[in-house]
Amino acid sequence: MYDSRLEDRRLAALVDWLQRDLSLDIHRFSPASSDASFRRYFRIEHASGVHIAMDAPPEKENCAAFIRVAGLMRKAGIHVPEIHSSNTELGFLLLEDLGCENLLDRLNPETAESLYAKALDSLFALQRNVDPASCGLPEYDAGFIERELGIFYEWFLQKLVGLELPQSLAERLNRILIESALAQPRVCVHRDYHSRNLMLPRSGTLGVIDFQDAVVGPISYDLVSLLRDCYITWPARQVDAWTQAYHTRLDAADLIAVDYRQFQRWFDLMGMQRHLKAIGIFARLHLRDAKSSYLADIPRTFAYVEHVCTRYPELDQFHQFLQQQLKPAYPPIQ
Repeated sequence: MYDSRLEDRRLAALVDWLQRDLSLDIHRFSPASSDASFRRYFRIEHASGVHIAMDAPPEKENCAAFIRVAGLMRKAGIHVPEIHSSNTELGFLLLEDLGCENLLDRLNPETAESLYAKALDSLFALQRNVDPASCGLPEYDAGFIERELGIFYEWFLQKLVGLELPQSLAERLNRILIESALAQPRVCVHRDYHSRNLMLPRSGTLGVIDFQDAVVGPISYDLVSLLRDCYITWPARQVDAWTQAYHTRLDAADLIAVDYRQFQRWFDLMGMQRHLKAIGIFARLHLRDAKSSYLADIPRTFAYVEHVCTRYPELDQFHQFLQQQLKPAYPPIQ
């Protein structure tokens, strides 16, 4: 768990950087948001305007990656926060303020079409305008996927629930998910493209945050992160309509060369891998970092996993494990 005394020292150092190094006359300093990482954000109101100060402890977070990926995305036409000042050695950044409202705050059945249209436009620009061969981002390869699935096996199954997935079944599941992911066209992948990371500033353009872990990876990854969001659920028929329309768009742009049935399989299995990882992360946040509010998102996320299991016979054994062993051992997902 992160030491709160260290946070207090970092907060003092952040204020000192803002006042001494940047000469900001601060009128108001307040928490802006926090996330599942070790980063913290503060809204700074000062004589020259309003900005966001990011505190990213260098031993835990990578400011240089944030700056580099921000540059890639800005060139691609994505509205990411402008970086006004930085001190990567200390782990401090002064950023454009994209406001307090994210997509999740505004989503409802009446607003969903227009808001998702903005989100899908931004995603399409990212996938079309960043060259995966030259962007220099890490590869989302088989080892990467195995490590992410390991978070589910270790933190959720073993440490939270007290179960062990049989090795043969884990190997089979890994193989199915990895083969599907690696068969897909490679694009720039945000990796957390969901409703809490898409901002709605007053300018009207969609803002994108929390992009520093971007990779070169499967084309369905960000789409399923958005449409099967861990924090909000839409009817399966609606998700399928959005997915099919996006497939048509990718096909017209020559970004894919498969029919919708194949693309839907990629989408489903990619979502399953991501949701298993997310469940593991939610458990880790609870057990390691004392951020227990994320446990409430496990039932929704687990429901996505079950839904995919019912679509593909090759997942029957894993589905039986979920039904016969996991559900009785972890009542919240009943």
